[in-house]
Amino acid sequence: MSERPPKMIPDPDGLNAEFYQHLADGNLCLRHCDACGVIHHPPKYLCAACGSEDVHWTPISGKGRIFSWTITHRPIDPGWAPDLPWATVVVEMDEGPRLVGAWRGASNDALRLDLPVRATLENESESFALIYFSPDAEASA
Repeated sequence: MSERPPKMIPDPDGLNAEFYQHLADGNLCLRHCDACGVIHHPPKYLCAACGSEDVHWTPISGKGRIFSWTITHRPIDPGWAPDLPWATVVVEMDEGPRLVGAWRGASNDALRLDLPVRATLENESESFALIYFSPDAEASA
């Protein structure tokens, strides 16, 4: 039996590197503007809504609802081949921004628009983690 090939890990820089470092540290954080209160993603140095420099990383709940998804049947990265077919979901977080992650915890047949989900983080290295979304059992109760 052969070992599973590793997944390709990007080498982000700047604010993207900070975003993934927060994930690797176990914290789902996005940029928050203290001037107008907007939370953004992808991360920017200035607030995209008001232009303020008064932005910082803030933890978010990890809860949201499925906005869209796609199912992959042919991987580009051999590290994902054992997971075929897998779904990539776009989730509108409770705080507003949309995040992209992999689907886990239910079959792809369970995917539906507006399904409540919760994020979990899985380290791929000391400075990089992937986001996985699963159905949020608490929200469905």
